[in-house]
Amino acid sequence: MSATRDIKDFALDIGYSQVGITSADSFQDHIDAVRSRGEVYDFFVADPRQLLKGAEPMAIMDSARSIISLAWDYAQKDFPETLLGKVGRVYQARCYNAPPDRINGARYQLMLDFLAKMGCEVGKGIFIPERRAGARAGVTTFGRNNFAYTGKSGSFILLSSIVIDKELEYDAPTYKVKCPKDCTACMDACPTKAIYEPLKLNPRRCLAFNAFWTQDGRPLVTSNIPPEIREKMGTRVHGCDVCQEACPRNAAKLKAKYPEDPFLVQLAKEFSLPKMLEMTDEFYQRTIHPIMYNYITDKKYLRRNAAIALGNTGDRQHIPVLAKAMEDSEELVRGYSAWALGRIGGPEARRILESSLKRENCGSVMDEIKAALADSSGSL
Repeated sequence: MSATRDIKDFALDIGYSQVGITSADSFQDHIDAVRSRGEVYDFFVADPRQLLKGAEPMAIMDSARSIISLAWDYAQKDFPETLLGKVGRVYQARCYNAPPDRINGARYQLMLDFLAKMGCEVGKGIFIPERRAGARAGVTTFGRNNFAYTGKSGSFILLSSIVIDKELEYDAPTYKVKCPKDCTACMDACPTKAIYEPLKLNPRRCLAFNAFWTQDGRPLVTSNIPPEIREKMGTRVHGCDVCQEACPRNAAKLKAKYPEDPFLVQLAKEFSLPKMLEMTDEFYQRTIHPIMYNYITDKKYLRRNAAIALGNTGDRQHIPVLAKAMEDSEELVRGYSAWALGRIGGPEARRILESSLKRENCGSVMDEIKAALADSSGSL
């Protein structure tokens, strides 16, 4: 058997749904596309990790010859209704950037170990453009919503690429957009119109981006989420599946019946937005961290998202927990709780905001309180 066949057989044996192989040549088309978007992707280009360099594997690893593209179907389980619309499916699946001591991280580690036993040198720290690699390796096609697709799994796949030093047998590329003719379902469904053209996304308007990338200290990005975006987030606190749910190519996958995930069933019973806003250490470790470890390490950003979600419910029963949050030590939590109170409205919310304004000494929080009082004066 050839090394190519051995690698593919092993990948399928440990659970990957598809595997393909391509050369380690530059993804110049990806580099050109990102740079052509200007300020829309300036944060990505300016990232100190130099993420765009991964599009030229041989510039990082001289011996790079092949890229193994792996697709894993993460939607082989039932996702609890109480978590849908709050946490994206890929995060509920606990597979994205999973650590090696968890099942989905262990699968990837098994692949690395197998390649090492074959005598392969494996590239480290190479941020491969996964969707381009998947298409060039014949694993995926493209969707107008910017996601990669496989035939049976739709876009509910996790792509992983591994760069090695061996020349293998390469698969034929599948650079195709297989969406129904003239379909704009994803663009129509996007609450913020982040998908402004087929295959083109403005991440700064994407709900998922705003939920987890907006953190202070990152290049050309702050923790501020524009009010118009906050209103569109609904109760989504980590990720967004709207454009995937609207896609006809995912219809069969979404209608299929799958077994329950016992861990998610348990977690869903414990999850609540008020508890997420208050965020005790125990609640974070048991309920939040297992499905939201990906991008956020400072809990204040998760609490910010919970405040937005509570405000968007419009439910006045959440006023007490938001009132308590107005006394929190975190300025970000106070500011977004003020916005949430304004969003809910009513005399009680106004009283809390006015009382908070008198004792507040942080300028940004004061601005949020004043805006909440002004913007919703009719409902307050």
